[in-house]
Amino acid sequence: MSTRITVPSVQGRKVRRGDVPLVMVTAYDAPGARMADAAGIDMILVGDSVAMVVLGYEDTLQVTVADMAHHTAAVARATPASLIVADMPWLSYHVSVADTVTNAASLIRAGAQAVKLEGGRKRLPMIEALVDAEIPVMGHIGLTPQSVNAMGGFKVQGRKHEAALALVEDAKALAHAGCFAIVIEGVPDEVGRMITEAIDIPTVGIGAGAGCDGQVLVFHDVLGIEERVLPKFVRRYADLGTEGVRALGAYADDVRTGRFPSAAESYSLEARTAETLGLYGTPISPV
Repeated sequence: MSTRITVPSVQGRKVRRGDVPLVMVTAYDAPGARMADAAGIDMILVGDSVAMVVLGYEDTLQVTVADMAHHTAAVARATPASLIVADMPWLSYHVSVADTVTNAASLIRAGAQAVKLEGGRKRLPMIEALVDAEIPVMGHIGLTPQSVNAMGGFKVQGRKHEAALALVEDAKALAHAGCFAIVIEGVPDEVGRMITEAIDIPTVGIGAGAGCDGQVLVFHDVLGIEERVLPKFVRRYADLGTEGVRALGAYADDVRTGRFPSAAESYSLEARTAETLGLYGTPISPV
């Protein structure tokens, strides 16, 4: 990818207008960002999912603003053409408007071009303050992982009539407040389509069916690196976890049997230097 993706160029993308669906994937470091960029990914999400797939936690609640800034900076150093969106972690936008803007600014300074936060209409004051501070905001409704305890687990949302309509109203409110796009997670296909049709900004689905304006998946899920959790909505395009174990096992076996390193993989002294060091024949006696 060569042309830099920007917030305005994303904001106008709707499949119903004939646009190609948006592609988003998570990344948490420079190598991952370079791979996503080389693959032509439109948007890179520095997700708080880093807590689970990189740092080994059971949920996303453990990461801090400092953690997210650290990983955002690593992604930004790869200078991808993809739009970089950073997740605002749990409790970084829940306490006050001032805290929200300050925390979002930390992620923008680290290299993000936009931030993402979870929740519906209750987040409107925070979103409006961020937009007023000229910090682009991506919304996130449906299954919101930071609410895992309140929801009683990672459960599909919007299955009932009232809940589905409430999500549509949330999306409309977020769009009106100035979000440039909205992630919809863990809802029935029909609800994803309803939300997408109800707003003029793009929707990015993750477990929300094929009717959204784009899709997002976790880097480690797409490549088959993460083994602990495999949601229904994940499609794996590689099995790098298995291949990585095979490669590491082959390396370990070569080391233990003396096959690695070979002469071709080792450095050598010039013959004269080796001779003066006594490496050929009789060692030189000390003076």
